[in-house]
Amino acid sequence: MALLRIMLFLLLAGTASAQTLREAGLELVLLADASGSIDAEELVFQRQGYAQAMTDPEVIAAIQNSIYGNVAVIYVEWAANTAAVTDWMIIDSPETARSFADALTGPPRQAYGSNAIGAALLDGLRLIEQNDIYAPRAVIDFSGDSIRNSSGPSIASARAEVLAAGITINALPILRPEDGRRAGANLEEEYANRIIGGPRAFMVTAEGRATFAQAVRRKLVLEISGVTPETHLAACCD
Repeated sequence: MALLRIMLFLLLAGTASAQTLREAGLELVLLADASGSIDAEELVFQRQGYAQAMTDPEVIAAIQNSIYGNVAVIYVEWAANTAAVTDWMIIDSPETARSFADALTGPPRQAYGSNAIGAALLDGLRLIEQNDIYAPRAVIDFSGDSIRNSSGPSIASARAEVLAAGITINALPILRPEDGRRAGANLEEEYANRIIGGPRAFMVTAEGRATFAQAVRRKLVLEISGVTPETHLAACCD
């Protein structure tokens, strides 16, 4: 499927007007948890963590040292519905990374309710398929503190559709030491078995607030560079 995606990329890039296309080395959908277990303070904290990670010098270096020297990123919050917090943005410098970080602050919360993980994964797929960007790689980066799926398509069917399109799903399971793991002690195992998949899929665990931005940074560096750990679980943090 990865080869098919690259062939499609080359075909479309060669036939479409240059004025309508933006080219990037990676299309990255950041799917952040905004379900009922995430209160307003935690929502802001998550956005700040992603903003801090995206502007980190290590992430900027990974972007600039990649083959294309850029990545296309969109930040989306999921719950019973999904809501894009930013537009698709091309990041290729500290300045564009800062613009992305700034775009995360201010927009009101628009995702509410219980979990609809399957629907969120399919919305990630739609955002990749319907944008104006062509890239040889595409990743949906799913973060959450639960594996419950209260409505919409099943996780299994949505995951299968995403993987069939040649898109990788990575994950950031969020553990909550202050009040326990939302989905029980096996959250990492559940994400490994039911969420991640596709070429070079992996996950990085966010142990808590103190290391959240570090976990995001670690995962972004791996995704952007195309390097994956020997096992599906990448170590965090420095």
